[in-house]
Amino acid sequence: MRDILPSLERWTSAAVPYATGTVVGTWSSAPRQPGASMAVAADGEVVGSVSGGCVEGAVYEECRDALETGVPRLLRYGVSDDDALAVGLTCGGILDVFVQPVTAQQSALLDQVAALVRDRRPVALATVVAGESIGRQVLLTPDGSVGDLGPARLTEAVVDDARGLLARGSSATLTLGADGQRRMEELSVFVESFAPPPRLIVFGAIDFAAAVARIGKFLGYHVVVCDARPVFATTTRFPDADEVVVEWPHRYLERADVDASTSLCVLTHDPKFDVPLLVAALRTPAAYIGAMGSRRTHDDRVRRLREEGVPPEALARLRSPIGLDLGARTPEETAVSIAAEMVASTWGGSGRALTGTRQPIHAPSGP
Repeated sequence: MRDILPSLERWTSAAVPYATGTVVGTWSSAPRQPGASMAVAADGEVVGSVSGGCVEGAVYEECRDALETGVPRLLRYGVSDDDALAVGLTCGGILDVFVQPVTAQQSALLDQVAALVRDRRPVALATVVAGESIGRQVLLTPDGSVGDLGPARLTEAVVDDARGLLARGSSATLTLGADGQRRMEELSVFVESFAPPPRLIVFGAIDFAAAVARIGKFLGYHVVVCDARPVFATTTRFPDADEVVVEWPHRYLERADVDASTSLCVLTHDPKFDVPLLVAALRTPAAYIGAMGSRRTHDDRVRRLREEGVPPEALARLRSPIGLDLGARTPEETAVSIAAEMVASTWGGSGRALTGTRQPIHAPSGP
């Protein structure tokens, strides 16, 4: 949904009716995660995707039908391989997709979501996708909420549970009783969290950094490039970065907002920059810490870090030499190698060719 919010704002400002289809549950090898969304305007324009191509046509028609009838529906695609082939879901996974015509009140909520996302403020949207009050929504932030799902106790229960999901940056479907009872299954409520995008901080204003910034932006990161040399650290050289910081890397990192979703790429391969930087980096909760350099550079870097008192368990977190073994040569190929390692680190992938593995391609995301 995050990716299509600008289009939804545009349609709302032009008073164009539209409907949305949102993935609210996945099982097996489903191609997209919960929250993936498609929107269809009354004039036939379509934005977004729910399956990477598998069931787009079917969901498009359902959105068109919802615009005509005004009736929201929860749909399931791919219950069996035969059914999956009927709508193009050849992977054999299962998708639950909630299709709804968007009312003026819901458009106003989505506009608020878009504004909060732009401000990098956490927000979640809870939607009843099955049961009584289907289609009703409530917007919530860590300190407030807008809208209701009907009964006050239901709204309170959902807001309470949704805040826990928002704090973790997770999206999920809750099942509750009609009055908010937590051990009942009369209602299904999909909570989509719009946590601020994860940060990718790239240290070293070199050509490889420009390629990493570009692919990081493509993957949805908030990209920061940092270098102490003002002649190299410029927005002209790094047009894809959200921020370009001229500062000694380790000093910037000491004041930067680094959490468990942050990735740090150290591309300086100069001891006076990268040793103090990596000492600071390995003290953070960053999800990924990688450093560029040859194996000789890596051995020298590890020796220096040990001399600085970095313990073995911290050194074990360091991805060095950075990236997966793709045989990369150019900055762009190297950026793909680095991005691939970051993705594998995030989702637990092995980094091996799929032809040589037998485990499920996608980690299970549902019961």
